[in-house]
Amino acid sequence: MEQHKITWKSILAAAFGVLLVGVGVAFNNCAGFGNDPVGIVYDGIRSVSGMSQAQLGTASNVVNIVLLVLLFFTGRRYVSIGTFVYLLPYGFCVDFGNFIYRLLGASEDVGVRIVFSVLGCVLLSLGVAVYITVDIGVDPFTGVVLVLRDVLKKEYRYVKIGFDLAMVVLGTLLGGRLGVVTVITALAVGPVIQFFTKILKKYWLREE
Repeated sequence: MEQHKITWKSILAAAFGVLLVGVGVAFNNCAGFGNDPVGIVYDGIRSVSGMSQAQLGTASNVVNIVLLVLLFFTGRRYVSIGTFVYLLPYGFCVDFGNFIYRLLGASEDVGVRIVFSVLGCVLLSLGVAVYITVDIGVDPFTGVVLVLRDVLKKEYRYVKIGFDLAMVVLGTLLGGRLGVVTVITALAVGPVIQFFTKILKKYWLREE
């Protein structure tokens, strides 16, 4: 996979993107309107393992480490420094998002929860866009999708849709929270990420 030159600037930018993703996932989970197709797997593992809501970050670390091991055996070429930049701080970023949600004193009021869900989706989309823009590697989930694409010899977008649907089913069966946010992120986040990425790439390329 062809990537941009890896610098401290790109690593820090990617880490910031991971922070936004982690906080976004946490906000969605805490708000209670469902998780994105990846977050629902984290929540499912958390649920079936008997972990508390505050331990979502730990559950996400477990999932990502398992996927990383799988990638080492099935698609090592997709493992790079960017994979570790994503994996190492991710659980902490989710836990940080949980902390921020509670620090802000988010109530059970439906209106407040909707605001946090919208904010969670925006942060998730923006974080992924930042990570894509710096282009220093892929996260474990994306790496698995790329391996499946190679094996199935299908276009990436079709494999991604099928993979996301499978994750939603798996996460739900494990006890992850399914809701309106799950549907919204599955259908609408892609175009939003593309929008943010287009804007960020103009700035990033100008700064390089």
